[in-house]
Amino acid sequence: QVQLVESGGGSVQAGGSLRLSCAASGNTRSRICMAWFRQAPGKEREGVTAINTGVGIPLYADSVKGRFTVSLDNAKNTLTLQMNSLKPEDTAMYYCAADLSGYCPLSWQMPTKFNYWGQGTQVTVSS
Repeated sequence: QVQLVESGGGSVQAGGSLRLSCAASGNTRSRICMAWFRQAPGKEREGVTAINTGVGIPLYADSVKGRFTVSLDNAKNTLTLQMNSLKPEDTAMYYCAADLSGYCPLSWQMPTKFNYWGQGTQVTVSS
């Protein structure tokens, strides 16, 4: 079992920055894949980025490459998403997710690959 709690959402103008954090607790000693997903109103939930707690190589959706940076503090069990050059199309509810099966799968952008979810934090980018 893993519990995930997100924080750090808010409102910002286009071009601005926000940082999201996800605190993980529970069975975090094993190698797990942690990810950020987002869901805008009327749209499907989409994978933004993922990182494995062992290997630590981040994966990004094409839409955020070069703008978003994910990092993992294994000592604090905290996943952080630094979002720069934000665009109105980045507006969504952002969710932290975890998969305990080991490495991040090739299909990491599919929500069904993740077993545990946080409650979400809203990000709103105005033009």
